[in-house]
Amino acid sequence: MENKEAITRVEERMKSTKDRRMYERLQIVRLRLKGMPVREIATITCRSEKTIRKYIHAYEKEGFSGLIMQFSPGRTSRLTKDQRDELKRVIVNQVPADVGFTARFNWTLKLIADYIERTYGCQYSLRGVSKLMEHMDMSYTKPTYVLAAADPEKQKQFVEETFPAIKKG
Repeated sequence: MENKEAITRVEERMKSTKDRRMYERLQIVRLRLKGMPVREIATITCRSEKTIRKYIHAYEKEGFSGLIMQFSPGRTSRLTKDQRDELKRVIVNQVPADVGFTARFNWTLKLIADYIERTYGCQYSLRGVSKLMEHMDMSYTKPTYVLAAADPEKQKQFVEETFPAIKKG
């Protein structure tokens, strides 16, 4: 009798939820309450047996509130915490030319992706690098220069040192 009441409560909750993921979790619990084996539930829902057991255990321990996911866990980072810290130090303290890129004064997502692949052996898409930077509390801003406020002598010295082949007209 108790099992039928639990199934009824789960079915009522399934009817009232608008969250697709919660509906799926409730469906898994419902199938288990009806006596279906974990392996069969995993086949039907295209989820691993480990995931099915996790949802069932959460429901048994905390009821419906155990099925609420606070955040989407996503994939674990390909870089360790130490590697991310080192990457951040390189980006903040060095320019691409300092680490072997030719004639680059600013970091771009593409350069960071190339650096990560070269240094750590992990491939990242531009979107992946963007997300990685976001998780590392770094943001991209386009460099802006205010030439009016710059020191003319330092500008002249910079041009002479950076572009020595340019002839003065």
